[in-house]
Amino acid sequence: MSGNYATETITADAQGVVRAAQILRAGGLVAVPTETVYGLAARADSEEAVARIYEAKGRPSFNPLIVHVASLEQARALADFSAQAERLAAEHWPGPLTLVLQRHRGAALAEAVTAGLDTLALRMPSHPVMRALLEECGAPLAAPSANRSGFISPTSPAHVLASLDGRIDAVLDGGACERGLESTIAAVRADGSVQILRPGPITLEASPMKGRGIEAPGQLASHYAPGKPVRLMASEVAPDEFLIGFGEVAGECTLSARGDLLEAASRLYACLHEGARSDKPRIAIAPIPEEGVGIAINDRLRRAATTPD
Repeated sequence: MSGNYATETITADAQGVVRAAQILRAGGLVAVPTETVYGLAARADSEEAVARIYEAKGRPSFNPLIVHVASLEQARALADFSAQAERLAAEHWPGPLTLVLQRHRGAALAEAVTAGLDTLALRMPSHPVMRALLEECGAPLAAPSANRSGFISPTSPAHVLASLDGRIDAVLDGGACERGLESTIAAVRADGSVQILRPGPITLEASPMKGRGIEAPGQLASHYAPGKPVRLMASEVAPDEFLIGFGEVAGECTLSARGDLLEAASRLYACLHEGARSDKPRIAIAPIPEEGVGIAINDRLRRAATTPD
């Protein structure tokens, strides 16, 4: 499979899962719903298929991918699980937690998955469609967010097609994602300490971060960008701004009128997509509390507001 594609939309029923697995086994790319955002799946053991992910997304080659697994046994075949990693997996898998662990030297993975690192990012998703697809494929799937690199993450099939239509083989349509915010990424170090590389829906006690460069997705300073200037902490709006509201600050699109951070997380990317489509040249966003999942929301917003060098 190469060149441009007529992107197929597949209903996420049992027959659709079988069809999506056929495309993946043949080396194709399928956008798949997870409990966080839509992921762009490919066989993690195929150099050609993984290279297509980077090509379709326009993703930098130094930015590693998350590998999704169906079971803990499948994960243990790919990376070293310390007692700390086993504990975190037992507490949070399946779910929106990605663990960065030491990769097994003989792991059956495409080299591009780890972007040359000796660590591997692993996740066991809880979404029933993604889990069914992993079982049907019988192999781990590499799956970054299903959008062009650096742009707003997708939480619906329409968001996927907005940037990848004609660049991937299919979208498995499972409706809107529940969480709407990418997984927490935690690195488990050799000394048993845990460091948060990307905040997300799951909050963990962790050691302070030390500069190690890019170890996992979502660490680039400029990311999740709507293609317009973004102003944060806005309680008032200028005439040329599209206001995304929260709580008492009402906007043209509101994350949560009642100030619910979980609702805000689930609506974050949908509101950013709406702002990107609006005829106003700038986006303003109401203040979000820096607590709970609000920490992850603000992390994404700061990156969306950062201008690339």
